[in-house]
Amino acid sequence: MPRHLLRLEDLGPGGIPALLDAADRHRERRGAPDARRVLAGKSVALVFEKASTRTRVSLEIAVTELGGHPVVLTSSGSQIGRGEPVADMARVLTRMVHAITFRTFSDARLAELVSHSTVPVLNSLTDGGHPMQLLADLQTVRRIHGRLQGLRYAWVGDGNNMANSWIEAAGLLSLELVLACPEGYDPDGAVLDQALARGGRIRVVRDPVEAATGAHVVSTDVYTSMGQEEEAEKRLVAFRGFSVTRALLAKADRNVTVLHCLPAHRGEEIEAEVIDSRASAIWDQAEARLHTAKAALEWALGGDG
Repeated sequence: MPRHLLRLEDLGPGGIPALLDAADRHRERRGAPDARRVLAGKSVALVFEKASTRTRVSLEIAVTELGGHPVVLTSSGSQIGRGEPVADMARVLTRMVHAITFRTFSDARLAELVSHSTVPVLNSLTDGGHPMQLLADLQTVRRIHGRLQGLRYAWVGDGNNMANSWIEAAGLLSLELVLACPEGYDPDGAVLDQALARGGRIRVVRDPVEAATGAHVVSTDVYTSMGQEEEAEKRLVAFRGFSVTRALLAKADRNVTVLHCLPAHRGEEIEAEVIDSRASAIWDQAEARLHTAKAALEWALGGDG
């Protein structure tokens, strides 16, 4: 059976720390003459139904530096944009490439591709989750703080795909996570219930100050995700006060780390001064997308890391 990475749980027991270890090695050995080239002779289809900067660049470079050939397919540059069924696309790609990454809208489209794929599929973003971004976030936190456990994590803003993946991580790693979301914009209830059952210490609150108080890591994302553009004005009103500001960070731990998966709307969900502050690890976080992408591809294609 192909080794799919659709959610963090697919990595199995101990899989997240092991993948982060591999990502650290890729970071340290990048450009070395003996760097691993586990994708030599292999091609990976990078399929994008949503616009992308960090995901596309990190995956293209990751495949290339691992010795493989990235094949980029976007909606505007392929038959996807003309309505070709996902199942048909999967049937064609799996006869030609060795793995597929898919950035799409609904989890159902991802599931459809997986059900017709005979090669590994990696979820490079759906409306329900963003596991590859979360791996980069966790690598960044561990590099700065030296650990993942024993920290207090805060999420401020929309209960979106990133919030869902943070919740999943908290359940798998037994993390303490407090999410501040406006009424009506909570994360997925099923994801939350599963994470709680696994031992995650997770709460959803309505006050950003409550979430940020004592936090070692504060994360946020845009108010309006791709595909929600018609809700933008409504969301600006609903999310008033749910912003990562210097005043909010004054309530956090003195060595707080600020994360944002980007792109950011400076002055909305996060102050420009915070993005450019010493507390910000946003640029390290973006770089980590490359190292964790290498580790994820290596894992999916059977490498031992």
